[in-house]
Amino acid sequence: MSAEERVTRSSLGTSIFPILRPRLMRAVPARIWSQEEWDRIQLGYQARSMDEKWDIFAEDGELFIHRSWTGYGIYQASFVASDGGFRISEAFVEADATRYRSRSDEFDVVLFELVVCGHLLHEECAELRNKFKDLAR
Repeated sequence: MSAEERVTRSSLGTSIFPILRPRLMRAVPARIWSQEEWDRIQLGYQARSMDEKWDIFAEDGELFIHRSWTGYGIYQASFVASDGGFRISEAFVEADATRYRSRSDEFDVVLFELVVCGHLLHEECAELRNKFKDLAR
């Protein structure tokens, strides 16, 4: 699949599973994504090797982030138009500890934004990476 070809639920096959126990995230990234960024986000991302951890796709204004090895849904976020761009109106994280072990609300916000910025927007995300490292300790 080329970098500009849209990843869809069906293109990921039958090994994609929805979040089993959704927990509303009490905080979400505060960032406003531009129209250009939102267009890129909607293309999604499919892991290209066993070293990559995420499969991502968008449907009807929602972004779904799944673990590539298991297909388990980890994050799901609704995007809405806001201030000339797009923001997250609400997001959910997997609460089933057999599928995902959340460290903290702040960790989930940082990891979510890091996956979007790194995998979908191809940004350096240095500040987010440093914050992630601190929270992962």
